[in-house]
Amino acid sequence: MLIRVMYSDGRFDMIKPNMLDNLLDKQRVTSFKRSSGWAVVGRDPIRSSGRSNYHGTERRLV
Repeated sequence: MLIRVMYSDGRFDMIKPNMLDNLLDKQRVTSFKRSSGWAVVGRDPIRSSGRSNYHGTERRLV
């Protein structure tokens, strides 16, 4: 399964789920597609290895 993402420069891509945390930590992704719609960084709750305060439902396959 691949995740659709939008990079900071406006480009779109499809990435493997294990790449998402790294791109979020480096602030290279501004939004990514969830089953419920687009998650926008800075607006929607997101989880990453450096953001242990997220307590939502797991949405990514690992």
